[in-house]
Amino acid sequence: MNLSAPPWICPSILAADFARLGEEVSDVLAAGADTIHFDVMDNHYVPNLSVGPLVLSALRKAGVDACIDVHLMVKPVDRLVEDFLAAGADYITVHPESTEHLHRTLSMITDGGAKAGLVFNPATPLDALEPVIDMLDLILIMSVNPGFGGQAFIPSSLDKLRQARRLIDISGRDIRLQIDGGIKIDNIGAAAAAGADAFVAGTAIFGADNYADTISSMRDEIADA
Repeated sequence: MNLSAPPWICPSILAADFARLGEEVSDVLAAGADTIHFDVMDNHYVPNLSVGPLVLSALRKAGVDACIDVHLMVKPVDRLVEDFLAAGADYITVHPESTEHLHRTLSMITDGGAKAGLVFNPATPLDALEPVIDMLDLILIMSVNPGFGGQAFIPSSLDKLRQARRLIDISGRDIRLQIDGGIKIDNIGAAAAAGADAFVAGTAIFGADNYADTISSMRDEIADA
C-alpha cells in the first residue's frame, strides 16, 4: 500500500438500490466512504448496460459534492468523456482497448478539468502504461472481468497490483492504485499488501446490513496489511 496516501474506500453504485440511489449515495458517504465509484457500461464493450451522465448530473444537482470517479466501460469512449466532464466527474478512467488514440483521450480528460485514470482487465497486460504514466492520476486493476457485479475475486490480480505499484514507485508520481472486483472484508487486506490504496466494493458494502460497520472493518483490514 502507498503509505503516503490515506486509503480510499470506494463504494460502487452498481450494487446500490437504484430506486433510492440518492439516499444510498448519501448513506455510504455518511458511513465513511471516501469516493463514489460510478460504473458506466454500454452493452457493447461489456455485456451489460448501466447508467449515463444524466444520473451523475442528477446526483450533483441533489447536492452530492463528494469525489466521484467514473469508470467508463464503453467503446468508443471519447464522446462520453465529454459528457461526464460536463456532468461533474472528478476522475474518469478508461480502458486502453476503448480508444484508438489513448494519449488524446487522456488529454481530453485532464484538459476538461478532471483527473485521468487507466483501467486494466484481468487478461490485459500493463504494456500501455509506460507511454502514458506521466498523464495519469489513477491506475485501476480489475480483479474480475468487467460487466457484472458480484463476481469472485481473481487471485492473480494481486501480482498485477504489485507490478503496477513498482511502476508507480519508479515513476515518482502521485498516482492512486485502485482495485475493483470481488473486494470484501476477507481479501481487502491482501489487496492493500499488494500495493492498492483505493478499494472499490459494491455488493460487500451495499449488500451489508450496516454500511458503517463494513467500511470500518475494511479499514481495519487495510491497516493491518
